[in-house]
Amino acid sequence: MNLNALGDLAVYPDSLVEHEGTTYFLVRDPASGEKWVGVVGDAAGFEGKPHAASGALLCPRTPANAAALRARLPWLSPVPLGLRTVAGMGDRLGLATPGHAAAARGTGVAPMFAQQSVRENVRTRRSPQQVLDDAMWGAFQAGWREPWGADADHLKETDVIAAFVEAGYSFFTVDPGDHVDGEADTDNKATLEEKIQAVPWDALDSSPEDLRGRFLGLEVPLNGITLVFDEIKLLRAAVKYGAALAHVLKLYRHLRGLMGDRPFDFEVSVDETDTPTTIHEHYYIATELQRLGVQWVSLAPRFVGRFEKGVDFIGDLDELDQDIARHVAVMQYIGGYKLSLHSGSDKFSVYPLAVRHAGKLVHLKTAGTSYLEALRVIAEVDPAFFREILGFSRNRYDDDRASYHVSARKDNVPLPADVADADLPDLLDQFDARQVLHVAYGSVLDRYGRQLHAVLEQHEARYIAVLERHFARHIAPFRQA
Repeated sequence: MNLNALGDLAVYPDSLVEHEGTTYFLVRDPASGEKWVGVVGDAAGFEGKPHAASGALLCPRTPANAAALRARLPWLSPVPLGLRTVAGMGDRLGLATPGHAAAARGTGVAPMFAQQSVRENVRTRRSPQQVLDDAMWGAFQAGWREPWGADADHLKETDVIAAFVEAGYSFFTVDPGDHVDGEADTDNKATLEEKIQAVPWDALDSSPEDLRGRFLGLEVPLNGITLVFDEIKLLRAAVKYGAALAHVLKLYRHLRGLMGDRPFDFEVSVDETDTPTTIHEHYYIATELQRLGVQWVSLAPRFVGRFEKGVDFIGDLDELDQDIARHVAVMQYIGGYKLSLHSGSDKFSVYPLAVRHAGKLVHLKTAGTSYLEALRVIAEVDPAFFREILGFSRNRYDDDRASYHVSARKDNVPLPADVADADLPDLLDQFDARQVLHVAYGSVLDRYGRQLHAVLEQHEARYIAVLERHFARHIAPFRQA
């Protein structure tokens, strides 16, 4: 087709593709910022208006047109990624995928372009379908042709799963953290003996006697150390995680029933708890999952130290290095799954440790860091607007931090009026400011969402470039040769 016939409409060149006799592309109106998918050829199933000069049908980015495009271009549907090295790239604005794709291209690391939890969907007022469609439009714009995934993250109850299944997600992360008994770490034996009777044994198709028969005296050789279960270690593991495993099994069976014959990836996450997961507990969780018939592709234990939002690891890196090594030893002994790093944004000191021990068997999850990089762009191009967001976020911090593991103090964040325009972007590199800005995203989007989107869409190329640089740094340690 003659692209010049589109007049002032700007074609995204990477999106242009001819498939089975029909041409598809994405265009943008520079004046309004509105985008359409253009279809030249067989346009059956698409809804739009003809562009007389070019012969294209110009279709708005609606859910119906997204579904039609996925049906025509199969690489725009998320797929299970199995044991590939994966980088999850949460996008709370629905604008970040072109930048994510630019960073992932040519690295051998498979991207999870859509990754959102129910909590994040509530705060951003987006549905699972909106999140997936936004990621798909971004992948189309970027000309992404490789496999990519969509992660229904931190699912806690059965009633929220169907919306993700119906939208077409390929990866499901279950979080049984509400059923983990963290007090088991310090309970005395008498208390543990009492609590072990309350574990939902029927759901686990087991009993305390069966548990003891399978684990007591067991010796597991793990890369230079031997894992041995005594009575106390076994009771702590089963009391701490027994109910959580029963909940995982409930969620897994419900999901499998909804998915039918569709393949999917399944992850178990116990990272959002107060106490670390020991290697005895890791072994208990993994072998019980096997016994119960759960097929999972990754496991997120709670590591030592602190994986707080938006900042690097807090704690003793040598201790973390040993902890990761031990967890990987368990993983390698059992086999068939990856180590998952949750709250993985900006943990630059952790990535080399994970790669050294786990190699390619890593799933990195990032989320709010893309939002923070959006604010970096706002600070560069619209200082007055950024000051407004900063002041609002400081005021919201005490309330919005409640559901996050963060330790920033808002008193350490400068007042907006005290920072020169040129220094505003540097606040995105300051510990306290990053966390204050991070946790307020839901409140910010409620008040400033339209304005924020408008500024970022006006400066789209800058946002893509900033994200590419930022995520290239995240992906570099995992890059495949």
